[in-house]
Amino acid sequence: QVQLVESGGGLVQPGGSLTLSCAASGRIFRVNDMGWYRQAPGKEREMVAVVTGSGRTNVADSVKGRFTISRDNGKNTVYLQMNSLNTEDTAVYYCNIQDTFLRNYWGQGTQVTVSS
Repeated sequence: QVQLVESGGGLVQPGGSLTLSCAASGRIFRVNDMGWYRQAPGKEREMVAVVTGSGRTNVADSVKGRFTISRDNGKNTVYLQMNSLNTEDTAVYYCNIQDTFLRNYWGQGTQVTVSS
């Protein structure tokens, strides 16, 4: 069984910063892609950023230049550094990992609220 534990969400003022973390544990063979997705009220879940096993990153245009994704392979942990947050970034953020068998695992979600 694989568990993803997310942390770092919360309430922040516009222009502020937050860092999300997601640690994977359990019976996971080898982690391939690691990423963050988000879902705002009334909207579909969307990709925010993904980092591949080789370290390549794919970042959504809406957050490019403001968000940075990184990973620690030794800890099976992925991070999302979020700067210059605005109200449109308010959403539940979900961690996702994919193993080499292309199985996907999701975290429980962490709320990020940007408000003055």
